[in-house]
Amino acid sequence: MIKLRNISVLLLLAFLLGACSGDSDDMGIVARVNGEPIYLTQLEFQHDQFQADSVGTYVPSVEKLRNEYGEILADLIVQELVVQELGRRDLAVTDEELREAEETVRKDYPEGAFDQVLVEEYIDLKAWRRQLRYYLAQKKFFHQVLRAQIKIDYKEAEKYYRDHISDFYLPESLRVLVVRGPSRELVVKAVEKYLKDHDQVNLATAFGEVETREVVVREGRLSAPWRNALGGLKPGQASDVLTDRFGFEALVLLERSEAKVLPPAQAYPLVEEALLEKKLQHAFEEWLSGALASADIKVSEHLLNAAENSDDVPPVEMLPDGRESEPEAVEPDVMPEEPGVESDAEQGGMHDGLGEPGQGDETIPLDQVGEDTGI
Repeated sequence: MIKLRNISVLLLLAFLLGACSGDSDDMGIVARVNGEPIYLTQLEFQHDQFQADSVGTYVPSVEKLRNEYGEILADLIVQELVVQELGRRDLAVTDEELREAEETVRKDYPEGAFDQVLVEEYIDLKAWRRQLRYYLAQKKFFHQVLRAQIKIDYKEAEKYYRDHISDFYLPESLRVLVVRGPSRELVVKAVEKYLKDHDQVNLATAFGEVETREVVVREGRLSAPWRNALGGLKPGQASDVLTDRFGFEALVLLERSEAKVLPPAQAYPLVEEALLEKKLQHAFEEWLSGALASADIKVSEHLLNAAENSDDVPPVEMLPDGRESEPEAVEPDVMPEEPGVESDAEQGGMHDGLGEPGQGDETIPLDQVGEDTGI
């Protein structure tokens, strides 16, 4: 993931910050970026989203709260710089693009449910739309500005492949059809029909209570029951019916793949993905450094005073970052996997590569818009 929060850049940003005046015209404004305001409501909205995953009645200390607001303000300043850059290039996010993106989100909810969620989560629609526009701007900036500047030479790809050959090693794996049902007899009949017709789709029609699922399992990640059930099977053969807490299941071995190293032609998309991430990160940091050097950025004197009066946090660290260590990562909720099931990234042999932002169709989850948008 391309990161907004680069420590050295944020320290540079801290030295550039001045103070907004205390005039009534600045009421509700926490910062100005080349004259454009960032409002306290934006800061509060982002912080509310930041705290959305907190459990219980946790009350942060004043210092921690100040650090969190400083971190969020840093992101908002960078996001505003991106918006202004797009404006100078006549690439600003249009109202039509914003409307289409919002409709995409709304389609993921039953009719009327989206607005109900906003009410239940105390989310202001205007603030949400503002942050959605920021998200779209960052996405467009990477796709149409930074990505266009990046070229990957085949010699670079060859060198990366040689230097990271272990990333492209694929251990022995098995492709398995899992047949589950509420009774042993039903699973047996479903397996017999599949072995006869080799038609997975029609099993659900013929046996309404039977579920099927194809999975890829690494040999070394098999659970003991699955290892025993699949041991000695040849492709096209089925195991005995197993019993677990979810009911009954049988395993049909579809394919057994030997361990191998991906050849260069097959590995190239993954190599390109990793190189692209690295180059995008560098291009973004280079652009941001230049943008900060020429930007006129001012922060509310109230925030400056709060930082200067802190006995624990030096003022420069408070503007705008203010943190002494990286924030604790929140583990995302994931659906449980079958034993040994590989993710797409694992099957590709690379775990840290990120391709071009926005590949494929994306849906913007309601609870993610307004968080770190990943550039």
